[in-house]
Amino acid sequence: MTSLLTSPEFWQYLSIPVIAALIGWSTNWLAIQMTFYPLEFVGRPPLLGWQGIIPSKARKMAAKSVDATIAKIGTVQEIFQQIDPQVLAAHIVHSVDPRIEEYVDELMLRDYPTFWENLPASARRMVYERVRKSTPQLVNNLVGDVSANIEDLLDIKGMVIERLAGDKRLLNRIFLECGEVEFRFIINSGLYFGFLFGLVQMAVWYVYPAWWVLPVFGLLVGWATNWIALNVIFRPLRARRIGPFRLQGLFLKRQPEVAESFCHIVTHEILTVGNIIQAILDGPKGDRARNMVKKHIKPLVDETAGMGKALTQMAFGPTGFASLKNRVGEKAIEISRTSFNNPVFEQDRARAVESIMVERMTALSSEEFQDLLRPCFQEDEIKLILVGAFLGFAAGLCQLIFVFGESLV
Repeated sequence: MTSLLTSPEFWQYLSIPVIAALIGWSTNWLAIQMTFYPLEFVGRPPLLGWQGIIPSKARKMAAKSVDATIAKIGTVQEIFQQIDPQVLAAHIVHSVDPRIEEYVDELMLRDYPTFWENLPASARRMVYERVRKSTPQLVNNLVGDVSANIEDLLDIKGMVIERLAGDKRLLNRIFLECGEVEFRFIINSGLYFGFLFGLVQMAVWYVYPAWWVLPVFGLLVGWATNWIALNVIFRPLRARRIGPFRLQGLFLKRQPEVAESFCHIVTHEILTVGNIIQAILDGPKGDRARNMVKKHIKPLVDETAGMGKALTQMAFGPTGFASLKNRVGEKAIEISRTSFNNPVFEQDRARAVESIMVERMTALSSEEFQDLLRPCFQEDEIKLILVGAFLGFAAGLCQLIFVFGESLV
């Protein structure tokens, strides 16, 4: 036993499975890193350098993610109803009411300071009260109109894609958090599978010590450990019982857990009320949405002027009254953009949407659910496998030369 442990040949052979395990671990680790990093291209484009596969195709990957999830678990109407238009209207009124006087003063002093300053305090208070009294109904009518036309006003797919394509770090986070367990398994499994391949490699090398055995086995380890790990993650799609064992792809087993993680990120950081309102006002149908706001808010000026409308029109001039209506509409749009900068309200509505999305996502079939993570590995997968194979081949050559002292010449 002592002579065996002191034999250089023993340690040389023992190094084969150890090095194979390190090759498997390092190539799998590198494959994950190359999938997500760096966020921006490093090097000299287009060939000398690298950008993470996900960030380099951010828009395409975001579109795949939306098609695989949000498009299947909730329509625009369902999501908006889950936010609850009545709650939205109540929140707007609650936000605006304490600042009625401030808003009215701002509008009037901007263009008609002399008129407003000379108006008796009692008349100004009457204006404030009329605005305060009219606001709830006007807001309810506006939110109801938006709700009825939400399918046309909001391009939810485009909204999510733009958000993720513009924030590559967030796009990475979705995949990394949803597939955290699987990515860790891929890296660690390279160690286990690499060691097993190394045992076979050691036996082959003992029987047939040709120069190409170590490099070729290194190549196979770099390629096969990744391939095996992917299949263990996604196959079999449906649970199968073999004796006392229940077999199913690792990712698919975690469907409820992944659904919660994914939906939490989407509802709390992408499909927030503020982002939705912003997308409605600035999206493809933004002109229509803004005109809708103005249409519902303009009557506020008529109702507030009341019996003094003729006098007010005379004071403002022939176009001044119409201009005031337009400014009130613009102010209403501005308020719509800023009324939802309330973290407590945003989180409350996010949880409401999250609950229905988690329920629907958990109910997806295995075929549909795997599409959430599968694109990470399908996109340019051959590049990652080739890199792993090349590194494995290079490691095998190094092992041949530096461990066994062989020469290629």
